[in-house]
Amino acid sequence: MSDISMQRGEEWLKQLLQLIGVSTNVKGNLGSAPAIGADAHEPDSHWLTIEQTNLMPEQIRMLIGAGGSVLDAMQYLANSVLNLNEPEDEQASYTIELNGYRVRRQAEINNLAEIAVQEVRFSGREVEIKSLSSAERRQIHNFLKDFPDLETFSRGKEPHRHLVVRPATEPPTDPGYES
Repeated sequence: MSDISMQRGEEWLKQLLQLIGVSTNVKGNLGSAPAIGADAHEPDSHWLTIEQTNLMPEQIRMLIGAGGSVLDAMQYLANSVLNLNEPEDEQASYTIELNGYRVRRQAEINNLAEIAVQEVRFSGREVEIKSLSSAERRQIHNFLKDFPDLETFSRGKEPHRHLVVRPATEPPTDPGYES
């Protein structure tokens, strides 16, 4: 099942790129998307990498877009179209990478989350993290679930929606917990 999903993803993305006038290959890897704050990988993630060797720098910039917006849009389309009419247990998660953007951005998100945790714990006040896509906000929400002394939520409306980290309203119940 995973090999078929991977091949479908590779072919779909290659066709999409051809439709916009970009002729290049797409290489797929299973389970290569790093999870935030950990060395673990998402087991059912299909990492689709657009090969850049034949691309001009302007094409790379255009395909990534401002703040990764074009890459995010292609990834959203891939996940929507490729999972359409698929049973829930057979749906795949696709991550589209180009020029190391996702890996670099993941490191930035990890850093933002760590700084927010430190700042909230030190000051006792909430911290807003701006300039995150909905997928990036979700990554931080999921990562910070493991911090019982903190809570997260999103505030505002797109495109000005922000992630907020603050001390949990109810203290942890574990007597051995230290902050």
